[in-house]
Amino acid sequence: MASLSSDLFYEILRRLDGPTLASAACACVAFCSISKEEKLWENVCSSMWPSTSREDVKSLISCIGGFRKFYADCFPLIVNKEVTEYQLNDHLEYPEEWTEAEYYGDVDEFESVAPSDFVSIVDIRYKDRTICSKVLWGIPNANEFNGWFYNCPFRIDLLTYAARDDDNDGEVFLSVSDGLPPILSMEKERKDGKLWTELRDGLRLSWIVVNKKVKQAANLASWSPLGGQRHWPTDKDFVIRFGSVLSAKGILPCQVVECILIMKFRVIHAEGEGVQTTLKLTELSMQLEDMEGAHVNGRNSLNILKKALSCHRSKNYSEVLESCHLYSKAQSELKEEKMRNESRLDRLRIISGIAAFLTFWYYIL
Repeated sequence: MASLSSDLFYEILRRLDGPTLASAACACVAFCSISKEEKLWENVCSSMWPSTSREDVKSLISCIGGFRKFYADCFPLIVNKEVTEYQLNDHLEYPEEWTEAEYYGDVDEFESVAPSDFVSIVDIRYKDRTICSKVLWGIPNANEFNGWFYNCPFRIDLLTYAARDDDNDGEVFLSVSDGLPPILSMEKERKDGKLWTELRDGLRLSWIVVNKKVKQAANLASWSPLGGQRHWPTDKDFVIRFGSVLSAKGILPCQVVECILIMKFRVIHAEGEGVQTTLKLTELSMQLEDMEGAHVNGRNSLNILKKALSCHRSKNYSEVLESCHLYSKAQSELKEEKMRNESRLDRLRIISGIAAFLTFWYYIL
């Protein structure tokens, strides 16, 4: 290998994907030296996340440490196994334990986290083909401090606010030519669910959040869907859910929250209508929910997002799924415990009412 030129090594390495390039860097001194070339990692990032090919995004990545660091931060997915035992008794004491100032946070503390610091870099793939790439600078409708954004539920509707640089005014479509199975009728689809299966297995989402101020980035998506819903709210809609579990220690009493990324497709044409089956992307959104399913407000969401950029990550996808399943299990147990306690309270109220009624008539008679 010593007799081979560095140009040949470069040609070899530039054809590799990210994980293989990282492994090759550990093979020998020559590969390690050449693998530090930013252009190699720029090609890797552009291949995996086409949004990074934009000139403004390239400048952003250069400012936060370069493409090599960006890939190292965003390729592993967020893993959070610290799903604490969330007891209902703690929830009942919540209003007394947390004052309004503690819940909403001190103004000086949150001045360091501005909505304009965040950039969303989003890419959607279907069967290894990119169908949507969007970049959102800042967080919409959050210009004024102490405005409604900080005290209202946090939500980003990407399709509404992202810069629309692609064709068809930013509209995203999927059809048979993209690999979708043809649908003769929605009634048949409801029975066999073939289209739903293809969407669930073929769609991949990457939602990278960058904080320009602290120069950190992380991928908040689960890459593959975590779940979804067929035919909701209409028989032509398909809702696919991605996400991750984020730490909220020191921010919310529940300690962990779920970052929910929703992708919704609607069937606009079926084969029986004389044209090929076509789906349109109608929603791509992000929101944060606590363990009880309550929306997290904008003020707390900013701090949680900032904290998420420095949390633990893993390249092992099974660990990512395990983290999400642990959260779902804890959430289900919390709901069951809450229902049991409410049932006990209902029985206690009924017994108390009967006892009061009998006591009243006892003294009357």
